[in-house]
Amino acid sequence: MDLSNENIIHVKKNGYEYLQFKKLLEYPELWHAFVIKPLNFRGNKAEKTIAEDYERFCELESLNYKYVVRALQEHTDVVKTVEEKKNPNGPEILMEYLNDVDGLITDKNDFILATTSADCIALLIYDPVKKVVANVHSGWKGTFKKISLKAIEKMKADYNSNPEDIIVCICPSIRECHFEVKTDVESECRRIFEYTNKLDEIIKYKGIENDEEKFYIDTVLITKLLLEEAGIKAENIIDSGICTLCKKELLHTRRGDGEKFGLNAAFIKVK
Repeated sequence: MDLSNENIIHVKKNGYEYLQFKKLLEYPELWHAFVIKPLNFRGNKAEKTIAEDYERFCELESLNYKYVVRALQEHTDVVKTVEEKKNPNGPEILMEYLNDVDGLITDKNDFILATTSADCIALLIYDPVKKVVANVHSGWKGTFKKISLKAIEKMKADYNSNPEDIIVCICPSIRECHFEVKTDVESECRRIFEYTNKLDEIIKYKGIENDEEKFYIDTVLITKLLLEEAGIKAENIIDSGICTLCKKELLHTRRGDGEKFGLNAAFIKVK
């Protein structure tokens, strides 16, 4: 199966696979990838084995894995700039300064910014004028906290980025077709995003199951609306258009694979 489409190229080589955005490939100074099955970046946090997954992939891609930076991803709205290496002997993974962080930004070309996901949205962001990259993990909680908007605001504040220059790519994630929620999440979504006047598009009623009302929520649409609110041009918001659950044969998905789910990984760096 090939996931290539008008926005995505599906790369297969040496027994591993990843996706790349055609738009980002227009910039030779930039490297990025959204790595899918069979590689799995979940590792074992308790046994400190997570770095092994990154080392293996970086070796395959001739990258220095010691410069991988991965936030702990606690479904926050916290975005951190990465300016200097904290761990001289290895990658910046499982480090205390990355606790409660879900987004990373840098203009340093040594660092490889990484996020992982198994249904959540990963955003690969590039300002080609300032040569600033960002990698943001946005699950539904982070989406409701507007982490995508806050990442753009931080790029403006810390690097003087102009939102009109910024490109944002939305990696594969669970989509409206499968992101089913109960009334508590639906009500919270309605409360937060009523101001958009797009609730009829964001929320769709599914019906009643086991005496509970169920809804579908379009977190990708919410993200696009937040990015436009932040000043990103609509034509610079590039969506992979791929649902992790619809393509679970190739993509890791928590809802599709259950408790033994694996993790996809998104990477971006300036060369």
